[in-house]
Amino acid sequence: MSSKSLFLKKPKILNRRQFLKVGLGGVGLTTATIAGLSVWQQQKSVVRVPPLPKIPLLEENGFNPLVFLRNFDYGTVKKENGRAVREFNFEARTSEIKLNAAVSFASWNINGHVPGPTIRAKASDRVRVIFNNVAGHSHSLHFHGIHAAEMDGIRPIRHKSSFIYEFDAEPFGVHLYHCHISPITRHVGKGLYGMFIIDPPQGRPPADEMVLEMGGYDTNEDGRNELYAFNGIPDFYMDHPIPIQQNQLIRLYVMNMVELDPVLTYHIHANMFRVYPTGRTLTPGWETDVITMGTAERHILEFSYQTPGMYMFHPHQDAIAESGCMGQFQVVSNT
Repeated sequence: MSSKSLFLKKPKILNRRQFLKVGLGGVGLTTATIAGLSVWQQQKSVVRVPPLPKIPLLEENGFNPLVFLRNFDYGTVKKENGRAVREFNFEARTSEIKLNAAVSFASWNINGHVPGPTIRAKASDRVRVIFNNVAGHSHSLHFHGIHAAEMDGIRPIRHKSSFIYEFDAEPFGVHLYHCHISPITRHVGKGLYGMFIIDPPQGRPPADEMVLEMGGYDTNEDGRNELYAFNGIPDFYMDHPIPIQQNQLIRLYVMNMVELDPVLTYHIHANMFRVYPTGRTLTPGWETDVITMGTAERHILEFSYQTPGMYMFHPHQDAIAESGCMGQFQVVSNT
């Protein structure tokens, strides 16, 4: 069976028993695991990244937003019918996360944290996402980008059921995935979203690459967000600044996934950044220090800091920034 023929059949929703029979090897195809991270590992080897501080208190949430920043999931790489297939395992769950000392939040999430994993592929790779729903509600995964209608993720996957999304990675750029079950605002607001990066065939110059995703929390279900965050936890990067190296090129993948607010901005202090709109270009479109984004809008921003010190970043909607969506870069001296 060719990978293309998968699109010619009616998509099949599997219950848990059927899903386990299929297994995680992929729809009965012959597979062979191969090394797939060499290009990205080589790029990172020429980049200076300061060590991260140890923060044991994060065990209560089960994830570390400082680690999440640079944690790209390249999937399990397999060879099928002469081409690379990147396979990802996603599980929709319901779990409580602690937003601050006083507020806990019942999240709907992928693999136990908000946002979901940042997945990454190269243009023309085959992407396979094995989605298992144990969250107690119907959910789905809708990927931005180009794919067949059967893979568009608008069909509900019920609790204790599974589905395999499969498509070619195109076009290159910064994309996203999110649950597309109504009311979508609630499902996304509860935490069912993440970033999907497709690298151009020729790659990009080496840089310290990081992801910042802005999200909002309606903690009392009154139709308004009370708290906001970068990468899941309000004020985390104010309390634990992001270490970056002096004069190091930073490539920031930034995305606005705040529901219930029509628009946000992103601003860095004492610097300018070059903007690559939706990551769809290899040359910057313009340079600025603040960019405006509606919900689901995303860009690549590049910059470096010449002087060591502490520099803030935040939306320029001050009430939103002061409600948790604020952080700092700690620029570490080269000497």
